[in-house]
Amino acid sequence: MASDVESFATVDELEDGWHPLLGSERTRAEALLARATRMIRAQCPGWRIAEETNPGICADVCCAMTQRAMATSGADIPDGVKQMSQTTGSFQDSWTFDNPSGDLYLRDEERRALNPRRGRAFTITYAHSRVE
Repeated sequence: MASDVESFATVDELEDGWHPLLGSERTRAEALLARATRMIRAQCPGWRIAEETNPGICADVCCAMTQRAMATSGADIPDGVKQMSQTTGSFQDSWTFDNPSGDLYLRDEERRALNPRRGRAFTITYAHSRVE
């Protein structure tokens, strides 16, 4: 089912901040940008305020989420692998993958940027008591 909601970012914006995408990558990126937009709307109720005070922040976060998800695409990594090592003779290589499953997720700093705290006005009334 297609979403009627426009994504916060376009594939062109993703490419501008990352690298040119091939045909199949563009299709995947478009789907991921739409999913990232839905996640931001669902998990960050303050996104409208964040966008008003910092225009483009939703697009930036949407692109970052999509880039993280796509960064492992094409790599020969088994699903769910978080660490891998290879030994050939006396040589050993090891890798730890940041997002081996290609999941979309919001980092804590992105969540904070999309849910800005509003300042609240308040008053404090001091009770004055007299000690004699």
